[in-house]
Amino acid sequence: MSLVSEIRISQLIVEAFAARFGDCLQLDVAVAGAGPSGMQAAMDLAREGLKVAVFERQLHVGGGMWGGGMLLPCIVVEEEAANLLRDIGIRLTPREGGLCTADAVEAVSKTTAAAIDAGATIWVGMAVEDVVIRHEGRVAGVVLNWGAVEAAGMHVDPLALMAHCVIDATGHHAEVTRRLLSKLPGARLCHGAEGVPGEQPMWAEAGEAALVPNTREVYPGLIVAGMAANAVFGSPRMGAIFGGMFL
Repeated sequence: MSLVSEIRISQLIVEAFAARFGDCLQLDVAVAGAGPSGMQAAMDLAREGLKVAVFERQLHVGGGMWGGGMLLPCIVVEEEAANLLRDIGIRLTPREGGLCTADAVEAVSKTTAAAIDAGATIWVGMAVEDVVIRHEGRVAGVVLNWGAVEAAGMHVDPLALMAHCVIDATGHHAEVTRRLLSKLPGARLCHGAEGVPGEQPMWAEAGEAALVPNTREVYPGLIVAGMAANAVFGSPRMGAIFGGMFL
């Protein structure tokens, strides 16, 4: 075992953080939220050679996928999305009706590893609290603070980084989109809405059908994905079926 000092440990951590974070100050894509849709987007974009970073306010990735349905750690996906999961080594059990089941913990772990292996950078404990805008109101970056600072209600000025595109994958509350609209009075989304109506009650089939077409740019420089997309367009929630998230 090598001899090591506490100072050296601290030094290595600070140096490694500074190098990694400094490399993320100019991105192609910044993803807010490390749930299934955010991680899938990060993996796909990184595989295309884009510089991508994911920012998650919690100290864990995966969003609500860890708990499966009501803490039963299994998820359901449609056969249309199954190959996306098989491609990264997630084991699926075919069931009737064109559906498959998967272990929720395996799904979170392998999607995370696949995004990292593709070249995406993932930050936990960092909250996207606002966006950066530039000419004509285009979204051009994200404003970050520690999730713990946000939870404590402390007044601490944030840091910002630039990105050619921002993806709101913050889940049911569509937090990035809501914050943008609250800061720009009179701003309208692509479909003319001045606000976020929120998701409708559960209707799994309709929610899944709406999710893919809802995943799109809703404001210059801002794309919505996952449950944030259905919240922005007022579509139903789906429960523990995740095919639309991955597609």
